[in-house]
Amino acid sequence: MRLKGTMVIELTDAETGAVETITEENMVTNAVNNILGSNPMGVFYSEEELADVLAWNKSLLPICPNMVGGILLFSKTLEEDADIMYAGSDNLPVAYASNNVNSSANTARGSMNQTESKALENGYRFVWEFTPSQGNGTIAAVALTSAQGGQNGFGSLVGDASTFLQIKKLDIRDLSTSQQAVLFEAVEMDFEGNLLYSITFEDSSVRIRKVRIPVFSIGLNEKLDDSTYTVLEDNAVPTETFLFLGSYTKYGEFMDGRDGYWYGFSNEGNSSGNARLLWVRISKADHSMTEGDWTLPNAKLMSVGERDMSGSYPERKCRCCMRGGYLHVPAYDKKGIYKINMANMADVTLIPFGFTSKWKPLCDTGTCELYLTLVGDLIVGGDFQITVNDGVVHTQGSARLTSAATPLFQYGQFLVGWGGSYGSEYRSMYLLTPYLASVNNLSSAVVKTVDKTMKITYTLTEE
Repeated sequence: MRLKGTMVIELTDAETGAVETITEENMVTNAVNNILGSNPMGVFYSEEELADVLAWNKSLLPICPNMVGGILLFSKTLEEDADIMYAGSDNLPVAYASNNVNSSANTARGSMNQTESKALENGYRFVWEFTPSQGNGTIAAVALTSAQGGQNGFGSLVGDASTFLQIKKLDIRDLSTSQQAVLFEAVEMDFEGNLLYSITFEDSSVRIRKVRIPVFSIGLNEKLDDSTYTVLEDNAVPTETFLFLGSYTKYGEFMDGRDGYWYGFSNEGNSSGNARLLWVRISKADHSMTEGDWTLPNAKLMSVGERDMSGSYPERKCRCCMRGGYLHVPAYDKKGIYKINMANMADVTLIPFGFTSKWKPLCDTGTCELYLTLVGDLIVGGDFQITVNDGVVHTQGSARLTSAATPLFQYGQFLVGWGGSYGSEYRSMYLLTPYLASVNNLSSAVVKTVDKTMKITYTLTEE
């Protein structure tokens, strides 16, 4: 399907009525084709007659105004590459709109003119309107997105649940606790290789399991319900310094550094004094390790996480995140997040939030809780986000995920994770909704101010 898009922006002075008109043509990305043409882990199949699967109609179809039913406005230009479906976190949208009327207090969001927006014989015409108080700022690029992605972008103080659209929830309660533990301790997924890597600490060793799990290929005797996986390798690498601190509660977490190494951390939260942080760096190539026991002066950290796979229900509570060689751990007082350089213990920075976090997980509370996850290069927390340039975005803090133990693993627009709580265990798949369905860079940026209204007419047609 070849698509063509034409956009007209009209900025009208509220007092004089003078109109500034900008007309641009866009390029269409592969976002829609990727969703329609990709099916990781059989996400669009039903293993059971009553599987918990998203209904396509009204949520995703017709493509317009659902899968393509929103708009994102950016202060910087976007890369014109059909395979790049998300802007970097240093260029989050300054304004957006969905396929309905904005009845919220979110001034970044406009409304669809539902009278003028309509299906055409060979496409769709979208019309969005922004009042003088809405959508203000510099506009250098515009992109079509999903209806959900246009509600609050990656999250706002009004709402943030629409960022993650659950498209499947698969019940895995029939697995034993030990079988669930392999999935719940996942730190990395290789989607193309049909592989999952699961890491924990036990018996004075880092235990690394390489697991085959059907993603894009399925064997003759395999199913798509998570009861089918094969542990290909199971290696225990002894440590000399690293261990999970704590007696009754074991404090520790493992993360994918995305730099050829996995990292393990352990600390007990401290509200005063200096923080002690045990760490281990593990080569993905040969499992060789480097360890350390650091004292971080005047750092007051929450614990990086908790693990317990020996009880009636598996437990993993993840409170940290790795990005660009830095460990991110929230401050004990919930007023900021520490950024710790894992190559230099002297390089520790406190990024202040500017508010006190409600410190809620991204999912419901329970035996498993996920507090931080990396999506692209954006760190997403309960009611805050940390951009790649250490900017802080305050968001509402809605529960966005079902029971979650693992970080979210990303494949294009799809996100997958495992988690559970008190006997309700699941694998969940989400669609990251604020994708770029098109890219429309303006010849020169315009500025929307409080003395102007804005109308955007976007016509998308099939060729």
